[in-house]
Amino acid sequence: MGEMTAHPTAVIEAGAKIGDGVKIGPYCVVGADVTLCDGVELMSHVVVAGRTTIGERTKIFPFASIGHQPQDLKFHGEASTLSIGADCLIREGVTMNPGTEGGGMTTTVGDRCAFLANSHVGHDCHVGNNVVFSNNVMLAGHCAVGDFAIIGGGAAVIQFARVGAHSFLGGMSGLENDLIPYGMALGNRAHLSGLNIVGLQRRGFSRDNIHDLRRAYRALFAAEGTLAERTADVAQEFADHPIVQEIIAFIRVGGKRSLCTPKEATEA
Repeated sequence: MGEMTAHPTAVIEAGAKIGDGVKIGPYCVVGADVTLCDGVELMSHVVVAGRTTIGERTKIFPFASIGHQPQDLKFHGEASTLSIGADCLIREGVTMNPGTEGGGMTTTVGDRCAFLANSHVGHDCHVGNNVVFSNNVMLAGHCAVGDFAIIGGGAAVIQFARVGAHSFLGGMSGLENDLIPYGMALGNRAHLSGLNIVGLQRRGFSRDNIHDLRRAYRALFAAEGTLAERTADVAQEFADHPIVQEIIAFIRVGGKRSLCTPKEATEA
């Protein structure tokens, strides 16, 4: 892959671990506790601070601030970390913060994620693989985002919320509750508005799987009974459907937030 290259104006503090083939452009700053794995590229004017690890071949564009102390007023300098996976795209002005003592001490981002300009990953968040944040997405602290989730431009996610795998949160939405896997939520404040059918089709889910998901969705958010009762019924009816069971598990695990639901109980 070749040796590391750095522009003469870049500042690389003693102790930083720099892999093979890393490219560090003009006016970048790399802190002493940073690890840049093989093939990472910092375009220019990028600051990577704190106990931060950036995975192979991830590319970071100008004016991103990665690993500076959390925007949590309770933070007192604890040795928390930020870990970013391989093959990620981090565009201009993106900010990502490490964890805190109150949230597990670490923030993690998976592989093959795209963070478009000025999006933010707060402290103690855990973002999966193949996730897309459009411009100006605001992810508050302590959130969890599942694999292949897409968050539209300008959307905000409240602290401690969960965004399920393969879900879609529409642009300018304000999400105050947990969004189920494969679900789609829109609005301020966001409500569940169906399934992420377009995303499922793009990722090659079969017509039968999508049909089963539709049936399960309608049953889960029907007017009759309580959510717990409907969840139990769907879990039994779709016992052999792993995709539906993924939604059931998400609901049953629960979290600090309520579940994002349709505006109308019968909406599907």
